[in-house]
Amino acid sequence: MKKPKSSTALTRKKATTTTNVEDSFLEVVELIQQARQKAFQAVNTALIDLYWRVGEYISRKLATAAWGEGVVKQLAAYIAQHHPDLKGFTRPNLFRMRQFFEAYQHDEKVSPLVRQLPWTHNLIILSQCKRPEEREFYLRLCSKERWSKRELERQITNALFERAVLNPPKVSALLQQLHAEAETIFKDSYLVDFLALPEKHSEADLQRGLVAHLRRFIIELGRDFCFVGEQYVLQVGKEDFRIDLLFFQRELQALVGFELKIGKFKPEYLGQLEFYLEALDRDVRKPHERPSIGVLLCASKDDEVVEYALSRSLSPALIAEYQTQLPDKKLLQAKLHEFYEQAAAIEEKGQTKRRKK
Repeated sequence: MKKPKSSTALTRKKATTTTNVEDSFLEVVELIQQARQKAFQAVNTALIDLYWRVGEYISRKLATAAWGEGVVKQLAAYIAQHHPDLKGFTRPNLFRMRQFFEAYQHDEKVSPLVRQLPWTHNLIILSQCKRPEEREFYLRLCSKERWSKRELERQITNALFERAVLNPPKVSALLQQLHAEAETIFKDSYLVDFLALPEKHSEADLQRGLVAHLRRFIIELGRDFCFVGEQYVLQVGKEDFRIDLLFFQRELQALVGFELKIGKFKPEYLGQLEFYLEALDRDVRKPHERPSIGVLLCASKDDEVVEYALSRSLSPALIAEYQTQLPDKKLLQAKLHEFYEQAAAIEEKGQTKRRKK
């Protein structure tokens, strides 16, 4: 005669069944969300296409003098009077559509990108970014990172483009070799103004702040960074070692360990980081993952000292700095202007030499 199942066993079975059912519910919800996202993207693409065609039409009419600029005002009034259900076609918006088309009409690389972003995001980039390279930079990043309107404006205000061009990330040769994409993912400096740290702060203050504001820190790092843990324990021999912050980078398929330093970079810091990377690869990394990456995040650094230190580093590592205050954007823009002028002069000199040959 079979013994009746205990109430505990029945409870476990019921809990397991409920969990399995809820897992299937999550799959259905995911299907719905994916379909809604595709539908939204399709609607957005159609809307951007419409604005592009309207802008092109107005541009052609004005370019051939078939219309004067006063006709655009008449067009806006006509739409408002006869088709009040068609919103967003005011005189200023119609001119923005024209500007939108004219800005990207000859750029085959960028024109597909604008269709991936909402109209509001496109207007922010169009109005606040003057150089074609800058517009392409924010279009690509905004599409990849899925920034909100607020975050896009923050990144432009914080001069992300200027910082990226003037100060590319300082990475070791092995990091370039193992992770060729790393230079497009990591930054030379990370802005953590949201921490509101006092001028004198400890490494513990910095770490606590980053963990407390983890969502904003991950936005600054990039959406493919997944948090693994803080003060992550690495047991080697009979000793415990702790890495300040550990992430997993989905695009690179690699663990990324951050060591925090509140002072200026010192070459000896690299030895500690390389030891942690060895421990991560031997004891933590899974077989399908790529070699771990180390980031020394310092308050400041001397780029020449960094270059010397990294030149013979045998680990995939990089050295970056954190900034607690907004950069002087006007100063960065002036430096960028000088950078482009020098680049143009070098190119012109090269062309002159080629012509003489």
